[in-house]
Amino acid sequence: MIHLPRPEGMPPTNGYSHAVVASGEVVVVSGQLPADTEGRLVGDGDPLAQARQVFANLARALTAAGSDVSHLVRLGFFLTDLADLGAVRTARTEFLGDAPEPASSLVQVAGLVLPGARLEIDALAVRRAH
Repeated sequence: MIHLPRPEGMPPTNGYSHAVVASGEVVVVSGQLPADTEGRLVGDGDPLAQARQVFANLARALTAAGSDVSHLVRLGFFLTDLADLGAVRTARTEFLGDAPEPASSLVQVAGLVLPGARLEIDALAVRRAH
């Protein structure tokens, strides 16, 4: 994969690449919510706890599909309150570790399907080489 964090003439970024070039088998991960294995909300009212749960769920889905954080192409963020962005960025940094920063988008939404959920994140990745 080729990550282009800030091509010439592009504005600065904060934790994402403006573009990513990837090849291989595509892994599409549905939007993940801050839910435990029983579907119960984790971290009611705590955006950092919710973000950490969402990223844990993303990691499990990526692993199940034969991928991992280092093979992410894009993350899509849906937040009910943009004031939570700092907490989400903290959890994203923990999740990515030393992996290259994927392309990203962020949308504020009025609500999510899980009552009390403050964010949902979906992902696009490629599979690890076999």
